[in-house]
Amino acid sequence: MLGDALFPIALAFAVLDGLDGSPAQLGLVLAAQFVPMTLLVLIAGVWADRLSRRRLMLISDVGRCVVQAVLAVLLLTGQAQLWHLIVLVAIYGSFEAFFRPAAGGLIPALVPADELQQANSLIGLAFNAGSVLGPALAGVLIVVLSPGAAVAVDAATFVVSALFLVRLREPAREPNPEDHVPNFVAELKAGFAEVRSRRWMLAFMPALTGYHLVALPCVLALGAVLADQELGGAGAWAVIVSAFGVGTIAGSAIGLRWKPRRPLLAASIAFLGAACQPAIIGLAGSTAAIAAFEALAGIAVAIGFAQWETTLGRLIPGSALSRVTSLDWFTTAAMMPLGYAIAGPVAELAGLHETMVGASVISFALFAGALAVAEVRALPQESVAS
Repeated sequence: MLGDALFPIALAFAVLDGLDGSPAQLGLVLAAQFVPMTLLVLIAGVWADRLSRRRLMLISDVGRCVVQAVLAVLLLTGQAQLWHLIVLVAIYGSFEAFFRPAAGGLIPALVPADELQQANSLIGLAFNAGSVLGPALAGVLIVVLSPGAAVAVDAATFVVSALFLVRLREPAREPNPEDHVPNFVAELKAGFAEVRSRRWMLAFMPALTGYHLVALPCVLALGAVLADQELGGAGAWAVIVSAFGVGTIAGSAIGLRWKPRRPLLAASIAFLGAACQPAIIGLAGSTAAIAAFEALAGIAVAIGFAQWETTLGRLIPGSALSRVTSLDWFTTAAMMPLGYAIAGPVAELAGLHETMVGASVISFALFAGALAVAEVRALPQESVAS
């Protein structure tokens, strides 16, 4: 998780400084990682429900370690060219696509149902701490050594992860009636059927899609523009982003102890607050006020995602969980590049502040709509399979 936060910073400076590349070339390299992830994640979900999840995660770690090691050598020896980065980052993204669905299905199998929320909160705590510490570590390594050194450290993190996976014992899986006739299309359709058969998923997933498509791109892209134009520049934006990171750590810590009786009700309320992020950034007018709200938003986001992921782990059958996890990722995080592409032109047409307020209105309305569904409000914490 530390390496995941470190790598984008190292990659950016490897392109912009090491190769004297342009922002457009950096965008091309970043897209090279994301496109194969998006294309392969649904396939990965099917495979992770059919094969050993631990083995898929191990292959993913080893593959990414090799890719990062090769990339580090090229950067450190001064041999790297743009096409090297594009090819290697695309391979990296392909391996990464198989880790997420496998991990999403394996964690509930390893943890008792009554401890699943604490487990997800602990993972969130580690991830959020890595998100705060990773960029700082990347900055030190790049300044003191080079982007290639930062990539080499990232490669080492995969060695550590792989060693833990080697020692992990994967529980025996319940027989899956689909296993005797492997058919990718049929198994993928079965994953969609798991979603369609649950009203709480049909209500909540579009709201999460809207948050990733509309709200988050406005926060991350337009927020930086606003900070540059009105709040004094990168320093102010760093304070705001750091405040959000600290909030996510606090929210994950809260999730270790707090178990709401109605998890999706709690998640919906939390995301209603998080949906206000773009509007607050656009209207608050001061770095201190925005940072204070972003800290609260970080708490809300951490709690919301912990409750959502715990609900999936408890209520989706283990035989289909990786497919549902891949669908969840495909309809949420995979929407962010499209959101980035839309946010800028809309802000130019409608105005920066107006776009950010509009993004909050849309996202808030979607979560309010989810909250209006009785199954979302009433879904209990107890583990069931339907």
